[in-house]
Amino acid sequence: MRTRSGKTTTLVALALTASAAAFAFGALNATSAQAESNGVGATPALGWSSWSFIRHDPTAAKIDAQADAMKSSGLASVGYQYVNVDDFWYQCPGNQGPNVDANGRWVTDATKFPPSGSTNGIQVVANHVHADGLKFGLYVTPGVSHQAVVANSHILGTTYRIDDIATTTGEKNYNCKGMVGIDYTKPGAQEFINSWADEFASWGVDYVKIDGVGTSDIADVKAWSAALRQTGRPIHLELSNNLAISAAATWKQYSNGWRTGGDIECYHCESGGSSYPLTSWNSVQSRFAQVANWQPYGGPGAFNDYDSIEVGNGANDGLTAAERQSQLSLWAMASSPLILGTDLTHLDATDLGFLKNTRVLAVDQDAIDARRIVSNSNQQVYAKTEKNGDVIVALFNYSGTASQSVSVSLASAGLSGKGTAVDLWSGASIGTVSGTYSVHLGAGAVRLLRITPQS
Repeated sequence: MRTRSGKTTTLVALALTASAAAFAFGALNATSAQAESNGVGATPALGWSSWSFIRHDPTAAKIDAQADAMKSSGLASVGYQYVNVDDFWYQCPGNQGPNVDANGRWVTDATKFPPSGSTNGIQVVANHVHADGLKFGLYVTPGVSHQAVVANSHILGTTYRIDDIATTTGEKNYNCKGMVGIDYTKPGAQEFINSWADEFASWGVDYVKIDGVGTSDIADVKAWSAALRQTGRPIHLELSNNLAISAAATWKQYSNGWRTGGDIECYHCESGGSSYPLTSWNSVQSRFAQVANWQPYGGPGAFNDYDSIEVGNGANDGLTAAERQSQLSLWAMASSPLILGTDLTHLDATDLGFLKNTRVLAVDQDAIDARRIVSNSNQQVYAKTEKNGDVIVALFNYSGTASQSVSVSLASAGLSGKGTAVDLWSGASIGTVSGTYSVHLGAGAVRLLRITPQS
């Protein structure tokens, strides 16, 4: 994590210790594939993305305001660092694909992101984000715009043109459409992606999200991974969305994270033309099985991504306070990226306390994926063991309507004998625990424990 003014936060120290633990864990995990080695992503990314709240209308002013709020709220001081612009930053005239420059790369929407002199509008925003001590992310989709094919754009630094590398196969661009495939066996293909990555690096991009990725796009993922590395700038590479678990080893080798499912937003449930509510308990519930199924594949350098954290705006999140704690707890147990989707300029005080709880953040930053050890009816329990021997246990009431008693054998969680337990949300001591631990939980609630074995 980033340190500022020579001062290292408590979370940073915990994360570094946890990261070392996770590297050891990964070395012993026979299911681990080689992870992306681009110098970033040793621990899960913490930050914010524009999609959930801002949706189709990101602007420089809006992104600047979110970055400023991340700093002023204290979120940056506990490790949140990425400020990511999702879709709609580029010119999209219709279904023929994004507008392109002379070299076939997307053109910034200067109305939304005005330039400053010769400085591109995206770079202007990146400079603002960096001035806040934060990092900047940007969005792209596989392939090349059909407009570049029609123009037969020149590939920068080569004698090749887009027509030399483009296919007629459509590529997924959810909103602008009009992207077609690239034949990466053709000369000039890698150089085209390199030129795009070089442009992003020159703008100060620290994080790239490739959306619409499927198994048919593995060549694109490999090309972007290589292209970002050759820039010489450490750039996090994230893949989206609903990626195939059958290709988990590939995603791990060539990226820092991958979306395991679809969007968490509850589209069509919003009211009054706003983005609220941002999500629903049903959407969060869909992640419990994903966390269990993807558990073998995450680790330092490359993490399972369960999508945005919709905590920050109180009732507008679409979750009760208990459910918001549960979402954060499940993501933390899974060592998922914590990328906020909420409006940081209007933070709810209770939610801000949840987001800044360094005891819970340290569970996420240990870079260890928890195992699911109980799954029956409305009882869900996950556990993992830290390098120092502490056992982290999360007991969830899966039901969104009724209270439920949830129980777990502590031996199955990894505790032999007795231990001293602490409630990580409240910081309160639970005392000595052993054998079976049970707790009565309200609808959608969680009990998150750190248990230190007694010698």
